[in-house]
Amino acid sequence: MNMPEKSHLLIFLILVILIEAGSTVAQQSQPVEARAYFTEPSLSPDRSEIVFVSGGDIWTVGVSGGEARLLISNAANESRPLYSPDGKRLAFVSTRTGNGDIYILNIESGDLRRLTFDDGAEQLDAWSRDGKWIYFSSTGQDIAGMNDLFRVSPEGGTPMAYSADRYANEFWAAPSPDGGSVAFTARGNSSSQWWRKGHSHLDECEIWIRRDGATPAFELIVEGGSKNMWPMWSPDAKNLYFVSDRSGSQNIWIKPMAGSIRQVTKFSDGRVLWPNISLDGKLIVFERNFRIWKLDTTSGNSSEVAIARRGAPAGPAVDRLTLSNQFQELALSPDGKKIAVVARGEIFAASAKDGGDGARVTRTHSAESQVVWSPDSKKIAYVSDREGVTHIFLYDFERNSESQLTTGSDNDCTPSFSPDGKMLAFMRGGRELRLLELESKQERRLASGYFGRPPLTSERPVIWSADGKWVVYLAIGDRAFTNAYAVPVAGGEARPLSFVANAFSNTISWSPDGKFLVFNTGQRTEDGRLARIDLIPRVPRFREDQFRDLFKDEPSRTPRPAAPGAETQQPQAVSQTAGKTDKKPVEIVFEGIRQRLSFIPTGLDAGSQSISPDGKWMLVTASAEGQQNLYIYPLDELSREPAVARQLTSTPGFKSDAQFSPDSREVFYLEGGRVSIINVETRLLRQLNINAEMDVDFALMKMEVFQQAWSYMRDHFYDEKLSRSELGGSQKNL
Repeated sequence: MNMPEKSHLLIFLILVILIEAGSTVAQQSQPVEARAYFTEPSLSPDRSEIVFVSGGDIWTVGVSGGEARLLISNAANESRPLYSPDGKRLAFVSTRTGNGDIYILNIESGDLRRLTFDDGAEQLDAWSRDGKWIYFSSTGQDIAGMNDLFRVSPEGGTPMAYSADRYANEFWAAPSPDGGSVAFTARGNSSSQWWRKGHSHLDECEIWIRRDGATPAFELIVEGGSKNMWPMWSPDAKNLYFVSDRSGSQNIWIKPMAGSIRQVTKFSDGRVLWPNISLDGKLIVFERNFRIWKLDTTSGNSSEVAIARRGAPAGPAVDRLTLSNQFQELALSPDGKKIAVVARGEIFAASAKDGGDGARVTRTHSAESQVVWSPDSKKIAYVSDREGVTHIFLYDFERNSESQLTTGSDNDCTPSFSPDGKMLAFMRGGRELRLLELESKQERRLASGYFGRPPLTSERPVIWSADGKWVVYLAIGDRAFTNAYAVPVAGGEARPLSFVANAFSNTISWSPDGKFLVFNTGQRTEDGRLARIDLIPRVPRFREDQFRDLFKDEPSRTPRPAAPGAETQQPQAVSQTAGKTDKKPVEIVFEGIRQRLSFIPTGLDAGSQSISPDGKWMLVTASAEGQQNLYIYPLDELSREPAVARQLTSTPGFKSDAQFSPDSREVFYLEGGRVSIINVETRLLRQLNINAEMDVDFALMKMEVFQQAWSYMRDHFYDEKLSRSELGGSQKNL
């Protein structure tokens, strides 16, 4: 999976998280009940009680509001509770056995029974009025994630397809009171994007009625052009209530069987979701702005139901965990002796040789990420969102102390140490590349551009030259093409190094000899490729040159004799970073550089890449046959062997953060949330077992998940004219 694929997946997950944690937009200083959210209500047959979902558990409350009691609690997520017509049973959906199955609770005895067993997710729609059938929607038997309508006896048995058009999405079935027909929603993607605020042609849907008989007949009742959802019958089957956004905002509408559609509620903002009508048709309850509302169908008046929860949800508030997997990031120190990993937003460090119990570096309820080691392997820099926006922090292992490096109202991300460890390059606000002098704490802008911020940015968009004189970065330019730019550290104009008409780029690497750069690039539907930029005119090398090099004089390694009378000094130990600042100056010849880009013929659908410290290998994360694996590609121009990519790994898991050891003999990477190490020559694989021990407070974690998801929506909103303050102000109406 390359960077764009991961970004799309993250966006999808973000939207799901926003719904699951919606009510947590309130500040942590508010009372707990002010942050509680109430969803998916339904009425008891006698209209005396409302059952609803909060915190993934099922609660009940009187129809007039008041104290709510906990009815069903489980560590899994429970949803869509619906009373049977006789009020003796409750059907609901639970994820306790996978994607989501339907369960039946006997309210009097407390017996619980699983009703469906399909691998796909079931969406509970309704009970038949006589209580003999339960209708539900499922994606398990259709194509492209579309739903079909099914029904099953509440006593158990095999679900039977009720309406299964192969190329139409059918969902939210509502059987009529006489049992002779079923209203349902069809077409569009509202079945999976009901949570979406606003309007799109993709979620436009219609309401149909299937009339049973020897030959079932279908009738279009409510045409498309808007979201038309959750049909509900009046007791006499003469009217059909439903939710629609045809007036701009979501409201409840009514469609008489022999009349025109008219609007019932008059909301101008917010969303109306998951309505449920009483058996006598006098009351409709629904979710609005994460609260429960009720509508008197006779008067047309609607009001919020005041609810206060009383009960203890399942699972501990604070859970003690020892994780040996679920690691999200990996960073190997330059000396190859230490390793840092991120687990649930916390940073741990351990021995890169033996692993063992990880030393916990951070202790916050915020998310820490983007860990990088200093060149001397004694410090790490990382990003934390503990102040609402992301800032950069530094942890000194010798002093066991943390310090904050950046402040302000903009997001700071992607820190990168200079080769001498004295400066830190980072991106601010997705628009600036800045430089921080660590000793003086002085900042300055190095370049401007469009960079974005995680997760919608490159994994490694910034790299230093070995002599510390240049910074090269990836930025999005004209027509949204991503290319490489170089800017002198001393100050000056940033100049382009590549001119590729592309869609995606993820990582950039600098060769150890400083002569060329490599970055991955690709189009929307094409395989990823590796582009090489020669910074100086390239002189071909030939094997004959190796023989001529034998006649060149080598500098003498014999130490000079000491001057008479001078004290003899003992040889000093050479540090791991010795000589790194004595690199040959890096030269960039901009004239003609447009013609010095070439594509490396790896034959792979290339994603992230890096060059080994000895300059002999290119490490590539690539996809083939539906699996992602690591490959190495030789960079030795004088090799007698053909330049062919060699596969290192052959496992199906997703791999990330692959990086060479300092001696170029091993590759460290994450797979399945675990640290793996593979030998480049022998392909021998071993696991590095690291234990990360932490306390997890679910309530605070939920707040952090929401705030992080909301920040992605806030900072990447598609309308650039909408300011952050305006978008933040509408947060309550998500």
